[in-house]
Amino acid sequence: MNNAIKVDIWSDVQCPWCYIGKRKFEAGVAQYGGAVEVEYHSFELAPDTPVEYEGTPIEYLSERKGLPVAQVEQMLARVTEIAESVDLHYDYDSVHQTNTVKAHELLHFAKAKGRQLDMKEHLLKAYFIDGKHVGRIADLAALAEEIGLDRAEVLVALESNEYLADVKADVARATEYGIQGVPFSVIDGKYGVSGAQDAVAFANVLIQVRNERDADK
Repeated sequence: MNNAIKVDIWSDVQCPWCYIGKRKFEAGVAQYGGAVEVEYHSFELAPDTPVEYEGTPIEYLSERKGLPVAQVEQMLARVTEIAESVDLHYDYDSVHQTNTVKAHELLHFAKAKGRQLDMKEHLLKAYFIDGKHVGRIADLAALAEEIGLDRAEVLVALESNEYLADVKADVARATEYGIQGVPFSVIDGKYGVSGAQDAVAFANVLIQVRNERDADK
């Protein structure tokens, strides 16, 4: 992977645009055709959300943003439609709104085991498509076990807050970069791409980086 272009992506497990952006980024990498090394970084959209939030995502967004329920319903219908365009089948009727800090800790655990990308995809699918809970430790350990990670190890790591400092470091770094929304990608440590851009936008930046590297040889 020595010639791979490093891409650092800040995102949250409960960010609908992050999952859509992930698919568009993957399509952009395919268009680019070269080696890319991806690392995900923690970003909490709503760190004050309780783990056991009792309402629906619609109720949560209405309360948090001060918007009428009908307007939130339209917003979610629109994002669901866009998700379908990249073959993601969001099921907001089954989504469990929750706090994602433990999910981010799990992603750092998975990174230490060389499985971060698999865990990221599994968590996003669990939240948006499968209607699973991604805030509780026991549920997260079960999700980790589904991709072959050791359930007991995960429980120890999450219960002891072993990776909480790493989550906080990612969030602090996002603040330093001025990142206020996600997804946000930093390509080759110098080019920032904000939002769920089309595949061609990601491909173009990757090609530009490759051309710059070739010119420096």
